[in-house]
Amino acid sequence: MLRLVLVVALLAVATALGLWWRARNGRYTAVDPALLASAPADVADDSRLTAAELGAPFGARATFVQFSSEVCAPCRRTHAVLAQVVSEHEGLSHVEMDVVEHLDLVRRFGIMRTPTTLLLDAHGVVVGRMSGATDRRHALAALEASCPGGVPAA
Repeated sequence: MLRLVLVVALLAVATALGLWWRARNGRYTAVDPALLASAPADVADDSRLTAAELGAPFGARATFVQFSSEVCAPCRRTHAVLAQVVSEHEGLSHVEMDVVEHLDLVRRFGIMRTPTTLLLDAHGVVVGRMSGATDRRHALAALEASCPGGVPAA
């Protein structure tokens, strides 16, 4: 009887953790603007990317910087979603970076899994991030939350 209770408890915990992980996947986390405004100059530089670091120009409104790896299936899906969003809305840009080739940026921004997408404003300041596979709804909600400009939420 004790073994049955332990198995059921273990299954319940595993199910709860799986549901929590799934709910967090692709969810947008904004950077608190008050933290950026009050940060010392050297910290503020760590929250900004340059066009040279990206190897591409910034979008006039926002830029999605996706950190991916070669063997990552959710990375391909996220790339397709972000490419579609960028093609449908003006002023957006999407840059995909391989984590192996950009270890300095991976360390600088605390990238722990792929895909992780940083959302930059028009000046290259990181205003938020999405970790895990991102769907269209999350990408559009992230844009509207941190870089408003008339993108419909659906």
